[in-house]
Amino acid sequence: GGGRCGILGVGVWLSVTQGNFATLSSSLPSLSAANLLIAVGTIIMVIGCLGCVGAVKESRPLLLTFFILLLLIFFLEILSIMLFFIYQDEIDHYAQKDLKKGLQLFGTEGNVGLTNAWMIVQTDFRCCGVTNHTDWFEVYNASRVPDSCCLEYSDNCGLDNPGTWWTAPCYERVKDWLNENLVALWIFALCTALTQVITALLSFPLSHHLAVFDTCGLRRLRTL
Repeated sequence: GGGRCGILGVGVWLSVTQGNFATLSSSLPSLSAANLLIAVGTIIMVIGCLGCVGAVKESRPLLLTFFILLLLIFFLEILSIMLFFIYQDEIDHYAQKDLKKGLQLFGTEGNVGLTNAWMIVQTDFRCCGVTNHTDWFEVYNASRVPDSCCLEYSDNCGLDNPGTWWTAPCYERVKDWLNENLVALWIFALCTALTQVITALLSFPLSHHLAVFDTCGLRRLRTL
């Protein structure tokens, strides 16, 4: 239960505190880190409910389904982590390319979430652009940046001298922040994975030994 609630809780917290912050892709503007965590947490919660119903109703098919789904999710998590480390350079390249594409949507109609995300990131992380503040020059076709890039915010400060702008790349700043918090994230991921494995192992014997009523109305243990 802790792992399921943990994933869902982190997602809800991000959604409440950050809104549309951390949009992952310009090609999927509605997908955010918060929404992704909420979706994963909800799916695991539903699977958990399936296990509870199976235990209460003493249903072997439901418990077997619960066991198989938990193992499947566990192996998918392990596979995702392995692929992430194997293709980290490719992921970095794709992410930077996609984020730069997303800059073109900044301030345009229907992209409030992406616009707010960039304003929040640049203000909180004291950075500008994806890999350099000059990334914005291609967006505006001029030597200017959004006002959220300014050392001291004021209207139209993005038109001022470059010496008044943040120069650190946002992609590297966010990566550094993630690396600093990597230990906590790994502990959370490990606890979630262990919870899933233990729950799955506990559910497996239940699918083979179910308490059933005999003809006299007394409970006896039957191995199926």
